[in-house]
Amino acid sequence: EEHDMIQKSSVMLDLHSLQMPFSNTWKYGILALAILLLLVALTFLACQMCQLQKRNRTGKKKRCHSEGWVMVKSENGIWGKKTPPLLHDTTMQSNADIKASTLMLGQSQEPSTFSDTPQGQDLSSMSSDSGLLPHSRGTLKFSLLYCRERCELLLTGLEAWGLPSRGYAESAVRVRLLRQVPSHIPGLQCVVREWQSQVVRSCSRPAFGDHFVCSLQDAEVEKSTLKLEVQRFDKYSRNTVLGEVRVTLSKLKASQSLVLCEELQETTKDTVGEVLVSLKCLPISQRIEVGLLKAKTTFPRSAADKNVYARIDFSCRHHRKKHQKSRPRAHTPLIIFNETFLFHMPEPPAWDCTVLVSIYEVDSGPRHLIGQATLGKRRASEAADHWDLMIKSIQQPVAKWHPLLI
Repeated sequence: EEHDMIQKSSVMLDLHSLQMPFSNTWKYGILALAILLLLVALTFLACQMCQLQKRNRTGKKKRCHSEGWVMVKSENGIWGKKTPPLLHDTTMQSNADIKASTLMLGQSQEPSTFSDTPQGQDLSSMSSDSGLLPHSRGTLKFSLLYCRERCELLLTGLEAWGLPSRGYAESAVRVRLLRQVPSHIPGLQCVVREWQSQVVRSCSRPAFGDHFVCSLQDAEVEKSTLKLEVQRFDKYSRNTVLGEVRVTLSKLKASQSLVLCEELQETTKDTVGEVLVSLKCLPISQRIEVGLLKAKTTFPRSAADKNVYARIDFSCRHHRKKHQKSRPRAHTPLIIFNETFLFHMPEPPAWDCTVLVSIYEVDSGPRHLIGQATLGKRRASEAADHWDLMIKSIQQPVAKWHPLLI
């Protein structure tokens, strides 16, 4: 019996020694699991806080763009923050002194309702409320005021909405003041002034907040047209024109503000001159000779002496060759180039090719495009006729005038 008692006690000791490590392993396992769950919860909380901060930053940016910073671009092209005298006087006057006449084309809504529209409203609801078509290019709102005492034209309140949405890309407005010029060239116009608004980023309803002032005489108002182009920029600094709005300034009345809200129309080109180009086909050497002879343009926009040069771009079967440039010339109404440029042209002689002639004005600042002329088989009737004459007249130069467009 003593031997059995000793044996039972030894067995119980062995079982007790086995149970102690097993319970400690469970305890450590549960502790590690609790620590892991705590880390997961902290990570999830940190992610939620980061997303909340990003939303707050996006909301602040949208509020900044909706409020719009007031900037002024003077006639010499320098930006300033000081309000011009014309704008200051008009803001100091009461509403009874300035009569606002509203021109709404294709819109039945009053202008006051557009300012009451919240910035965060959906584009679909805005287009349905304002009566826009589903495939509309968008709408541009602005106001014009002509002061006869100072002979100044004021453009304010630039705002656009309903633009084709592509991730809320950067957008801007280019403004050109055009004037008709009597000439044998049909529809010849000259660019009196040209402005570029500030670029608004990541906004579905950009408010540009720019004010443009231009000196304009009474006799020039009847012959002038204001052209506004809404452009979209991408990350490669290239712009795409979404549409345009044209306003004949003969509608303006002295000391009366005209508020316009118009849908964007398809962009059209304006004739600002013409260029004399000769084409010569050299099938044996598989080349084409482009001769730039003369160019007729309107008078320079300023009295300062400026130079111009021409750039020739040649593309065949949608493959662009290396461009060539002419020597700089003085900017006069009649510019004499008398230069030839050779480009390689592959077979066969059907030639799906295009020649683009661009004339630029250069100064101390960036270059300025005066106009472009496009020649090719699939171009306009005159350009296509010139190309057909070149194909028929092998190794003989054929010269013809082409309009410069902008």
